[in-house]
Amino acid sequence: MDTTTDTSWIEAGEAWGHAAADWAYLFEPYADHGIETVFARTGVGPGTDLLDLACGSGYALGRATRRGAKGAGIDAASGLLDIARRRAPLADLVWGSMFDLPWGDDRFDVVTSFNGIWGGCQGAFDEAARVLRPGGLIGLTFWGPARRLDLRDYFIVVGTTGPPSSAEEMISLADIGTPGVVEDMLDRSGFDVVARTDSVAVNEWPDGDTAWRALRSPGVVVPSLHHSGEDRVRELVLEAIAPFHVAGQGFRLENELTVVIGELR
Repeated sequence: MDTTTDTSWIEAGEAWGHAAADWAYLFEPYADHGIETVFARTGVGPGTDLLDLACGSGYALGRATRRGAKGAGIDAASGLLDIARRRAPLADLVWGSMFDLPWGDDRFDVVTSFNGIWGGCQGAFDEAARVLRPGGLIGLTFWGPARRLDLRDYFIVVGTTGPPSSAEEMISLADIGTPGVVEDMLDRSGFDVVARTDSVAVNEWPDGDTAWRALRSPGVVVPSLHHSGEDRVRELVLEAIAPFHVAGQGFRLENELTVVIGELR
């Protein structure tokens, strides 16, 4: 799937919305620390005009508006946006593509994206630069060259149980985690990188059934479900996360996120 084409964002949105409530309530809270790190580094607070790209179910936007920011967001998954409208009822939420933003030039102080911009998404940085005011900031998180990634074997399962094309796509998207790649992408869109740091992302589930509901909810899992069948993928996923289960305490997986802040020249 080419993430920069005119129609692929619709396909991606259908995949990411296939289990919207499970993603919103069982997986998306993993971003807590990354969100707070980005907001602190970009000064999100009262009066900040903030746009969240690939805003999902509004988890970050809800927190931004509680800080006093004026929020806007765009996502390709209509089901996730339905939840976002409950979490951030005052935000300007749009169903659409982050490669073709409906807002005018010089509109926002801060643009964010939490695991929403990946390799091959240069156009999203170009659009972010267009809608930011001069000197505006962009803050994003993504899986980097992690020293700790408890989800590693899960991602391997997803990559190996889908069709070859989906595995190739995952590798291409993850290229942003290679040191220097995001810096080059931001530079091409007119940004200077002003900070790069790490954040911890934690997934916690009380039992295997809940863990499976969470881990089948990301859009990247949909090709595996279609290609290998739900029962087989479930079996392999639960095997992959078994080392992180403690009897009577459930599952806890810790994962390193990369946080990058850029300033528009």
